[in-house]
Amino acid sequence: MTDIACMREAILIRRAEQKLLELFSFGKLNGTVHTCVGQEFSPVAFMRHIDADDYVVSNHRCHGHYIAYTKECKSLIGELMGKKTGACGGIGGSQHLCNRKFFSNGIQGGMVPIAAGFAMALKLNAAKNVVMAFIGDGTLGEGVLYETMNIAAKWRLPLLIVCENNYYAQSTKLADHLAGDILERARSFGLRTFQSDIWHLEQLFDNAKASVDYVRDASMPAFHLVDLYRLNPHSKGDDYRDASEVERYAAIDPIHVFRQEHPRVYRELVDDIDRHLDETIREAEAGGELSLSEYFSGEEEREARSDWTELSATGERQADRIHSFFEKEMKRNEKLLFIGEDVSFPYGGAFKVAKDLSEKYPGRVFSTPISEAAVTGISSGLAMAGYRPVLEIMFGDFITLCMDQIVNHASKFGYMFNGQTACPIVIRTPMGGGRGYGPTHSQTLDKLLLTVDNLKVVALNSFVDPGQIYRSVLDNEKQPVIVIENKLDYARPVAARPPIPFKSEQAVVNGYPIVRIRPVLSPPTATIVTYGGASHAVMDCIVPLFIEHDVKAEVLILSKLKPIDCDVIVRSAETTGNLYVVEEGSRHHGIGSEIIAAVSERTEQKIVVQRIASLPCPIPSNKNLEADILVNRTRIIETIGRKSQAAWRQRIPG
Repeated sequence: MTDIACMREAILIRRAEQKLLELFSFGKLNGTVHTCVGQEFSPVAFMRHIDADDYVVSNHRCHGHYIAYTKECKSLIGELMGKKTGACGGIGGSQHLCNRKFFSNGIQGGMVPIAAGFAMALKLNAAKNVVMAFIGDGTLGEGVLYETMNIAAKWRLPLLIVCENNYYAQSTKLADHLAGDILERARSFGLRTFQSDIWHLEQLFDNAKASVDYVRDASMPAFHLVDLYRLNPHSKGDDYRDASEVERYAAIDPIHVFRQEHPRVYRELVDDIDRHLDETIREAEAGGELSLSEYFSGEEEREARSDWTELSATGERQADRIHSFFEKEMKRNEKLLFIGEDVSFPYGGAFKVAKDLSEKYPGRVFSTPISEAAVTGISSGLAMAGYRPVLEIMFGDFITLCMDQIVNHASKFGYMFNGQTACPIVIRTPMGGGRGYGPTHSQTLDKLLLTVDNLKVVALNSFVDPGQIYRSVLDNEKQPVIVIENKLDYARPVAARPPIPFKSEQAVVNGYPIVRIRPVLSPPTATIVTYGGASHAVMDCIVPLFIEHDVKAEVLILSKLKPIDCDVIVRSAETTGNLYVVEEGSRHHGIGSEIIAAVSERTEQKIVVQRIASLPCPIPSNKNLEADILVNRTRIIETIGRKSQAAWRQRIPG
């Protein structure tokens, strides 16, 4: 058997989880509880080799890992009871824990690329530390795991993946959901592999040390398979396994064997542990809970507007200005990293924004495999570890492959870990049609991104220097930011002059510029709100609208799409009485709906409103069809002209 201290720690984990199940049955816990009863010696064996500066990343079955890492139960019990004393102030509950460099989340496989990001940060820092990522056998069905193993091997990251194989993915037998050999999967990526089980404890402890030492000394990834058996149901109930099978494994459970062989010592340990746990539970019950105001401070941004100033033209292409900004910023900030597919020299990314950055800043520009989910998670881990990764997703259509990492990880970390970490990842991606790329390379998916809470969405336009917007992103944001760049705008000169008799100017609102283009000689009669690449289609319309329909447009071009700064829009719409929103995507459930709703909530005045957008169908490659589908000059002029004439007729008596 192993030493008594390790046995005590394993029993502590088991008794803590049994106490949690009791509390749940009494209605004192919210949510769910995934216990690791029967698996306790796995975390005990591995955590004894973790240093203070090592990272540990866990999954939904994380209690044992957490207790073995922290050596205490107070913050775990407080967390599951929803108390301020909890690891995350009662926010995360059973699956979402954070303590120093311990992080867990309930999405299968989702934390593995985060762990690789931590490992990459350690490597960049030349630190002799490791990252340990715990997964279950069910995670072997998740593609992001293999994306991450491939990158970890190619980039030689100090990452140890510990796969706890309890033979069931929830209620499905391993043999029914897994093809091939587990270790061969890891070996196919060149990972060093280790194998142990909890029924041979001395070998488990020796192998755990050997695998951690290998990763630490070689600064290379490894995969350690630990066979074990979960004695309790997957969650709180509904155990469909054969009872005789569970009984067979219960009979050889190391804690059960110890209890049979050393009943007096076992009883003394349990009595001492229970006294401690009962006192911890009493203290937690007496503790307070976070109030709403302590957790959520509100989503509205107070307007902080500077004066309107005239726009100045640079004469340079937008893509060149983006490159110039990052070239200077990488020189200024050694923590800034540039990541994406084919971004290294000589290719420099699909739209050449990276150009020569890898030559000028070697070791800080990383060309990645085609693994959008993994590189998003890795970038998030880097951001949490203190770096400023700028991730390029080659086409905006591919952002869907990143969505689990954006929705269930990066956007949640700040809140669910109660402010103990920030994830200021910057994802930049080109969107929009007009280049004949067809249905999967031409979409504008901003509406998809606008639905994600705690995610800032920004759109470049060719009227404002992109460096000004990126300066705001890097200086001000501690949350994830997605920057949309229009493909056609890359080739356009920045801040082109508006047609006569209109003038262009900008104001900075809550850190981000809003462009205003308005008539010089008379007050405007219509407000047009737009953003990104659609702003050029709008600009092509303002003179024809004036000549053909006597519509004098005031155009507001937004750069920050979420949250929207509405005060400028409201003031303009109240003046003109007409509000048109022109957007790049299709109009249903999009940003136009959001702007109109937000304006309606803020004014008592009757305002004529209309959304103008692309048609709701896949974008064809055929040039003429594509032009007809996308929001365009003809549709804008016809819609605003028709609406303005109808409004004018309503104002004429009789």
